[in-house]
Amino acid sequence: MATTSNPQPADSPEVRRYNRIQRWLNMADAVIGFALLVVLLVTGWTGKLRDWSYLGASQHYFFAVFLYVLMFSVIAKILSAPFDFVGFRLEHQYHLSNQKLRGWLWDEGKGWLVSLVLGTIMVELVYSIIRIAPQRWWIIAWAVFVGLFLLMAQLAPVVLMPIFYKFESLDNDGLRDRLTRLGERAGTRVRGVYEWKLSEKSNKANAALTGMGSTRRIILSDTLLQHYSDDEIEAILAHELGHHVHRHILKGIFTQVGITFFGFWLINIVLRFVIAKDWFPALDPRLYDFANLPLIVLVATVLGFLLMPALNAISRSHERQADRYAWENTPAIEPFITSMQKLADQNLAEREPNQVIEMLFHSHPSIGKRVAAAEAWASQQPQTASP
Repeated sequence: MATTSNPQPADSPEVRRYNRIQRWLNMADAVIGFALLVVLLVTGWTGKLRDWSYLGASQHYFFAVFLYVLMFSVIAKILSAPFDFVGFRLEHQYHLSNQKLRGWLWDEGKGWLVSLVLGTIMVELVYSIIRIAPQRWWIIAWAVFVGLFLLMAQLAPVVLMPIFYKFESLDNDGLRDRLTRLGERAGTRVRGVYEWKLSEKSNKANAALTGMGSTRRIILSDTLLQHYSDDEIEAILAHELGHHVHRHILKGIFTQVGITFFGFWLINIVLRFVIAKDWFPALDPRLYDFANLPLIVLVATVLGFLLMPALNAISRSHERQADRYAWENTPAIEPFITSMQKLADQNLAEREPNQVIEMLFHSHPSIGKRVAAAEAWASQQPQTASP
C-alpha cells in the first residue's frame, strides 16, 4: 500500500497568470455588482425603476414586480457582460475552451433567462409574503426558500443541467457496473451513470455525484473518460461518494438552512432600521415596496462575503474527509495521485496557491496538499508482502 513520494512540479508562470487573471475578473465583477446596488439606493434610481414598472404594468403590483426584476436583471447583465466576455476569451487564450462565440452567446442568453425566471419566482414570493404577513414575513419566506432550495437540488440534474449540456447513458458496461458497485458499498443507490458531453464547450475534466433521491446520478465528463484510466475514474468517484458517506450534503443543507434563517432575520432588521431612519428617501415606508430589493440583495451579498472564508474552511475539511474515504476504499493510492496531477494539468489548477488566497477563496485544498496527504497516508499503511 505504501507509495514513493514524488516531488510535485512547480506551478508554471502560465498557470499562475491564468489563475491570477481569473481572480481579478471575479473580484472586479463582484465589485461592479456591489457598486450597482449602492448606486441604485444612494441615487434613488431604484425608485425610478419602481415608478417605471408601475407605469408599464398599469399599476398592477405583481406585474410591476416582474418588470422591476427584469430591468434590474438587464442592467446587471449589461454591466457584467464585459467581464464575462473577457473570461470567454481567457479560456480560449489558454486552450481551455473550444466553444464558438455563437454558442457561448446562446449559453449566456439561456443562463440569463433561467436566472430571470428563478429570480422572479423568489422575488414575487417574498413580496407576496411581506404583503400578507408583514410582521412574520421573514420566517415564512425562509421556510419557502428552504423548500425551493431542496426542490432545486433534486431537479437540477434532470431539469437545469440539460439546458446547457448533453448527457447520455454511459456505454462502458464494465466501468458503469464498477462505479455502481462502488456506490452500493458507500450505501447510496445510484439511479444511473451518464456521460457528460463537456468537450463540446470545454477541454477541462470533471465528474460529480448529483441530485437527491430518485434523481441521484453519477456524471462523468467525456474529457475525463478520454484521458483517465478506469482506476483513476474510480478514485475520483470514490472521493465524491465520500461526501455521501460522511453526510456532507446533509450537513451542507443544515448549514444553508441556518445561514438563510439568520439572513432573512437580518434583512428584516436592516429593512426596518433603514426605513425608520429614512436613509434612502426613494424607498416607500411600506416593507412591500419592491424598490428596496437592492437593499435586500446588498445585505445578502455582504453576509455571504463575510461568511465565505468560514464556509470555505468547512468545505476544505469535508474535502479532506472525502479524500481519505477514497484512499481507504480503492485498491491502490496511485490512481488517486495520478488523477489529481492530471486534473491540475488539464484544468490549469494551481498546485500551490498563495496561502491567503487559498484560505479566503478556495473551497478545496490545493492539489499539492491533497497529493502530499495521500502519500503521507499511504506511507503509514502496512506493506503487503509479495507472494
